[in-house]
Amino acid sequence: MSEENVFLLHAFVSGMWITLIYDILRIWRRVQPHKGLLVSLEDLIFWIFCALYIFQLMHRESNGSLRWFAVTGALAGMLLYKKTVSGILVRCVSRALCWVRDQLCRALGFCLRPVGKAGHAAGGALGRLLKKARVSGKNKLKNYGKLLKIRLKKQ
Repeated sequence: MSEENVFLLHAFVSGMWITLIYDILRIWRRVQPHKGLLVSLEDLIFWIFCALYIFQLMHRESNGSLRWFAVTGALAGMLLYKKTVSGILVRCVSRALCWVRDQLCRALGFCLRPVGKAGHAAGGALGRLLKKARVSGKNKLKNYGKLLKIRLKKQ
């Protein structure tokens, strides 16, 4: 009986752990907003990690057999964490990291201001070069995305 209780406790803690990891992803998405393919890729990697983590837990604790009380324990851990800690953690940590990011951007902008003025004084050569590199990189990414869509449609 005690082995099942330990297994239930491990499943409960695993549910909390998985939700914490997803909260870290949520914080990252608030600090560095991004869309589309990158979000989907992050979610795919997260769910593959979760599947492997839970499989390893089941394999270690119950020789690979699925125990429904463990699934219930994991869901209870997720729900308890989500209802108590999650919202406050995501909100406070993301605000703090956004503040740090903004301060670093301001400091970097202040430090690079003389470089921008020098580039502007020299006919804006530096500014034109940076803009050309940004547009070129954006076009290359767009073309890679189109090629990926074409290849996926062929399959």
